[in-house]
Amino acid sequence: MKRFLKRAVPVAAGFALDLALGDPRGLPHPVRWAGTLIARLEEPLRRAFPQSVRGEQLAGAALVACVTGASTAAAVAMVRMAAKVNPVLAVAVETVMCYQLLATRSLRDESMAVERALEEGSLEDGRAAVAMIVGRDTENLDAQGVAKAAVETVAENASDGVIAPLLFMGLG
Repeated sequence: MKRFLKRAVPVAAGFALDLALGDPRGLPHPVRWAGTLIARLEEPLRRAFPQSVRGEQLAGAALVACVTGASTAAAVAMVRMAAKVNPVLAVAVETVMCYQLLATRSLRDESMAVERALEEGSLEDGRAAVAMIVGRDTENLDAQGVAKAAVETVAENASDGVIAPLLFMGLG
């Protein structure tokens, strides 16, 4: 039970921080760091493997291994170093990590901006707001298309930014 509580506290506190603060823009963020690592490794790994379907698969597997390995190693090292200083500091570090991996508040805030714009009758503002959270061209979307794009991205990103992180945090 003690081990469960030790793991549950940072997850719950990180979730609470995410709900309270959202994702502060402009601050260093581990997801952006992972994206930078992917961008830097992708081309060299593609060149390192044969240019074939199998080569692409192997390069992709190597990329996944490198990024997940580096991310895991960095997280474990930070928590262990913090634990050597003070166990409470380790919990605080884990809490911040959990907070940074969640996107509940930001997803809600961004999708609600789309809703507000559409409710106020501003299609242009709705398009601009939905462009912040989707990867598609929003310039020619009508109000229904803007709403549909927002709902689709909330569904997709709820999995990527809330459910999957919470699942993996719960696993360890």
